[in-house]
Amino acid sequence: MTTRVVVLDDYQQVALTSADWSHVAGTDIRVLTEHLPDADAVVAALADADVVVAMRERTAFGADVLNRLPRLRLLVTTGMRNASIDIAAANRLGMTVCGTHGSGAGTGELTWGMLIALFHDLPTQTASVARGGWQVGVGRELRGCTLGILGLGTIGRQVAGYATAFGMRVLAWSQHLTADQAAAAGAEYVSKAELFERSDAVTVHLTLSARTTGLVGAAELARLGPHGYLVNTSRGPIVDEPALLAALADHTIAGAALDTFDVEPLPRHSPLRGMPGLIVTPHIGYVSEQSYAVYFREVVEDIGAWLTGQPVRMLAPA
Repeated sequence: MTTRVVVLDDYQQVALTSADWSHVAGTDIRVLTEHLPDADAVVAALADADVVVAMRERTAFGADVLNRLPRLRLLVTTGMRNASIDIAAANRLGMTVCGTHGSGAGTGELTWGMLIALFHDLPTQTASVARGGWQVGVGRELRGCTLGILGLGTIGRQVAGYATAFGMRVLAWSQHLTADQAAAAGAEYVSKAELFERSDAVTVHLTLSARTTGLVGAAELARLGPHGYLVNTSRGPIVDEPALLAALADHTIAGAALDTFDVEPLPRHSPLRGMPGLIVTPHIGYVSEQSYAVYFREVVEDIGAWLTGQPVRMLAPA
């Protein structure tokens, strides 16, 4: 019987050109370019799939969905972590879950681009030119300002390096961060409250968990103040969306930039669309030619290894 492979959420229709799929030439590959909106749609689309390739956390595979996919044997996710997959449930059902690496540079670069866009108010300036106008408002320089970083892992350290290169002071906090670890990245370790109080801008680079959900709320935004900016390129639920909307509407903070949201794709009528003072991008921090090349090359490797009975990059339950 032919092994049936379904690749999900290929929005840009590049999955099959980002890698050499001839290494799994004996499989029947189907690519879905539109997001499956709910569990019933996922089950209907994947009923005959032996292998499913998930793009990051775009599609949820909880126990309820996995139980309804008896033919599924291999689930591959791009990235080496996926909070949308119940790996323990998959393993109980005899399914193998594998991951991939990525280039790792895009999210930090996007974070920095968002900071520059906020400080220099690029959306307002470009909109003015598009309407036939010219200069509006006065921007701010990053040099001499203070950047607060929530989470000093790989991406947080990357952003800290950019900040130092731009002449910014850097503060950092996370639950298990130490002063020595912060200093090694060129940052000063402070409490969470002090980070928001002293920073001109705060960027979020934490892993989503029960502990970090809602970590940035009304109190933190109030401490950031009317001249402060917030950037979240990590995971939407880390920032309390209603609190952020209220802070933007009341000018509690100067502005924000988001690449991640509570619900993705962002609902068409979300109040985040068109909110003054807010820059939104469609979760593109990891969407780059370099990352996709790594993702799909290793997807093909994962499928090929599994077909030979020797799976690689297997993910374990958290």
